[in-house]
Amino acid sequence: MAWFRAASGIAKLAIRRNLAQASSYATRRIHPLPSQNRYFHSTVFRSKAQAATAPVPRPVPLSKLTDSFLDGTSSVYIEELQRAWEADPDSVDESWDNFFRNFVGQAATMPGISGQTIQESMRLLLLVRAYQVNGHMKAKLDPLGLEQREIPDDLDPGLYGFTDADLDREFFLGVWRMAGFLSENRPVQTLRAILNRLEQAYCGSIGFEYMHIADREKCNWLRDKIETVSPMKYNQGRREVILDRLIWSTQFENFLATKWTAAKRFGLEGGETLIPGMKEMFDRAADLGVETIVIGMSHRGRLNVLGNVVRKPLRQIFSEFSGGTKPVDGEGGLYTGTGDVKYHLGTSYDRPTRGGKRIHLSLVANPSHLEAVDPVVVGKTRAKQYYSNDTDRTKNLGVLIHGDGSFAGQGVVYETLHLSALPNYTTGGTIHLVVNNQVAFTTDPRAGRSSQYCTDVAKALNAPIFHVNGDDVEAVVHVCELAAEWRQTFHSDVVVDIVCYRRFGHNEIDEPSFTQPKMYQVIRNHPRALDIYQNQLIKSGEISKEDVDKLLSKVSSILNEELMNSKDYVPSKRDWLSAYWLGFKSPEQLSRVRNTGVKPEILKTVGKAITTLPENFKAHKGVKRIFEQRAQMIETGEGIDWAVGEALAFATLVVEGNHVRLSGQDVERGTFSHRHAVIHDQETGEQYCPLDHIIINQDEEMFTVSNSSLSEFAVLGFELGYSMENPNSLVLWEAQFGDFANGAQVIFDQFLSSGESKWLRQTGLVVLLPHGYDGQGPEHSSARLERFLQMSDDNPYVIPEMDPTLRKQIQECNWQVVNVTTPANYFHVLRRQIHREFRKPLIVMAPKNLLRHKDCKSNLSEFDDVKGHPGFDKQGTRFKRLIKDQNDHSNLEEGIRRLVLCSGKIYYELDEERKKTDGKDVAICRVEQLCPFPYDLIQRELKRYPNAEIVWCQEEPMNMGAYTYIAPRLSTAMKALGRGNMDDIKYSGRAPSAASATGFYQVHQQEQNELIQKALQREPIKFSH
Repeated sequence: MAWFRAASGIAKLAIRRNLAQASSYATRRIHPLPSQNRYFHSTVFRSKAQAATAPVPRPVPLSKLTDSFLDGTSSVYIEELQRAWEADPDSVDESWDNFFRNFVGQAATMPGISGQTIQESMRLLLLVRAYQVNGHMKAKLDPLGLEQREIPDDLDPGLYGFTDADLDREFFLGVWRMAGFLSENRPVQTLRAILNRLEQAYCGSIGFEYMHIADREKCNWLRDKIETVSPMKYNQGRREVILDRLIWSTQFENFLATKWTAAKRFGLEGGETLIPGMKEMFDRAADLGVETIVIGMSHRGRLNVLGNVVRKPLRQIFSEFSGGTKPVDGEGGLYTGTGDVKYHLGTSYDRPTRGGKRIHLSLVANPSHLEAVDPVVVGKTRAKQYYSNDTDRTKNLGVLIHGDGSFAGQGVVYETLHLSALPNYTTGGTIHLVVNNQVAFTTDPRAGRSSQYCTDVAKALNAPIFHVNGDDVEAVVHVCELAAEWRQTFHSDVVVDIVCYRRFGHNEIDEPSFTQPKMYQVIRNHPRALDIYQNQLIKSGEISKEDVDKLLSKVSSILNEELMNSKDYVPSKRDWLSAYWLGFKSPEQLSRVRNTGVKPEILKTVGKAITTLPENFKAHKGVKRIFEQRAQMIETGEGIDWAVGEALAFATLVVEGNHVRLSGQDVERGTFSHRHAVIHDQETGEQYCPLDHIIINQDEEMFTVSNSSLSEFAVLGFELGYSMENPNSLVLWEAQFGDFANGAQVIFDQFLSSGESKWLRQTGLVVLLPHGYDGQGPEHSSARLERFLQMSDDNPYVIPEMDPTLRKQIQECNWQVVNVTTPANYFHVLRRQIHREFRKPLIVMAPKNLLRHKDCKSNLSEFDDVKGHPGFDKQGTRFKRLIKDQNDHSNLEEGIRRLVLCSGKIYYELDEERKKTDGKDVAICRVEQLCPFPYDLIQRELKRYPNAEIVWCQEEPMNMGAYTYIAPRLSTAMKALGRGNMDDIKYSGRAPSAASATGFYQVHQQEQNELIQKALQREPIKFSH
């Protein structure tokens, strides 16, 4: 290949020079087009050369071309190489040796090609390469015939010096270690035969893009599949199956359109071949070992995929069209939530394949935010691989269906693609299907992307891209099968771009002619893919018109029967949790609270494991010192810091058989150099993770900590999908700074905060967001606590049932938001995520300066389950939703003049100031769990301090932080006790601000001092704001 690539570069420079010289006597076949016309459906145009079977070379005199093609110096160079080789074959590179050996050997034994010169061989090889690289530019991809693309000059045989007289000459093409046309085993062929087959392979209904892949094995594999001796054809049996599947796809949409004329369904009309393509892809994948497929897609064609591919009962789909159904009243565990529109819902079923196997399909629920579901699907697929011990990543497959506009336009597509080869995120390849409408809602491609194709972003990942005409159902099926084979062979991503159209507008009640009049003028007269295919089969005699009518009648009869059955359809049980989730409670079912303390001997054992390094391991001296200090903490049972508290939580959960996974930017060391979950040998670079060595023969993935790519959206989405697969896992995502979490706002808004309510899918995902005001400016201070609290769905004016034996407050809330202040409480809130019978997302305002704060320490006795120890209360050792004042106060303290409620690290600054001023008449309580609001514990403290002025203190500006969430709920608690109302809650914090913090450290210090002094001042605080 060395000679091939070198000569290719030389030759292309010479080609450009030759074109410039030849312009006086040769007319260009196609003039350059305006840049916006590189895209589909610009205007009607089809070149004569494109329509012909074998391109006819344009007349270029060889005398004009001979030396300027490879130019004089390169031509002489090749001749010198040949003379050197003839004298001594070892004197040239091995690749040239093979080339000359093949060429001279063939010329000697086949007189018919004795006239083939070195230059002609080079030119012919370059012509073949041109088709491999640019043949897709000439492919007939647009079913509407509206595409206008400039056909590259290097597809013209005349450019390489060939004339009509050469068409029936025979040529040998063999090249060392190449496949397809250039294989050494290929027979001698005429130039006409070579050109005809090149046109069939690369310029028909499929356009292949793969020459950007810098891997000979992969390219040769594809060449063997593409450059077959004769074109691929399906037998009659396969064609009948394909026809049946296309009829189901088409009739399904027709049926819905007839029965619900005014309903939005985002139908697949114009892209019906997607369904037979997907079904054949899944059949082929099952034959190659795939057992489970996780699908993600937006709304277009979703109902068709649900009914015909995933096999969701048609009667259930029709029932949802008729207004939807609620479960039978009184049946337990049938929480229905708010629900969602039918084209957002997901489901999962087992279905048989054509090859006699069974395959499990699950379609992930998703919002209207296009492509947001992509990383969720990939994460769920990775989790399935872990739990099924699919280490080869061949049994579980992710399939993503995209739109053309969103694939090119949504950044999360690239973020997700970028995860594909990362060790702790790879799934062994995702298959991407693009339903290319050639229009995004109302936007033409020329306004929607800057590149030739909507799929060009995938080239960055070296993924092969198969463009296919959506009207050619056999071509669609072929590339879908090829995609499945690629994925199972090379375990990497692959893209199928189905170029089709929307027969109607963005939805069925939209008028597309407002913005695409020419396109829809053509569409109105364009036959359906089914009509094209059935006519093709009838014409060939493989099937009769009567057989087609019988199939149509059968499908219509089944659809009508299912419609009748839908009227009485009542779900006996909601399909809302997979097998791993059996026994877990819905929000309406009471779940008992469990203790989270751990036996002291277990704490000591795992504590030793997480603080011990291998004997010969050369850790950095600073890290070694940290681990020595940690070992001392475990040994003495005192001074446990944040990192050790977290590691103890992870380790004890692993010991109990739970999978723990932590990912995010720089999480292995920790943004603030506190975690050191992975240690690096300073001499060898070897890595060691203490939490991988908690139990004997521990699975290497049982505890996973992984630095992620610099992405919030995709990585958080990935971890969300991962957490949804199995409840017996603690899955955490940590932002580098909490301020950066809004890069993943779509995941928070559309999935995490509302997914259970909309789609009945629980998750126990933990989100760690470093938060706290340390004078680091507006981008390194706030995790936007107020946004998470604002999205919480607990009623601020109603106190729920707070009896410990009857309390369902957390179950009925959409998520939990905490701002924890001690390592022990952090330990318990993490373990609480697993030790209960339901799952809820947990948002943690993680600390920064508390990681090393002298007072932010816990004793090991606060982690255990021993009665009488500090963490043990009436029920046992568990997470404290509120930490009472640490002075030794009784149940009634009438002398306390002020009760300061706060959350997070501001407590330590308040407590330090209180000690300085000897403010013994001020009580400070920490609200550790902000949401759902701990009404019972707040009221306990209000009763304890009956005469106290009530103050809420926070670091954040008034319009941020917890104030606007806390105030109405605190007021409700006060009213219930006759302690006043909202006006009686005094505020101590920063003034309202547009920016979350000041960028000036001195101003920060001044503001911080003022709010602390105000909270503790001797005189009453005059205003509530």
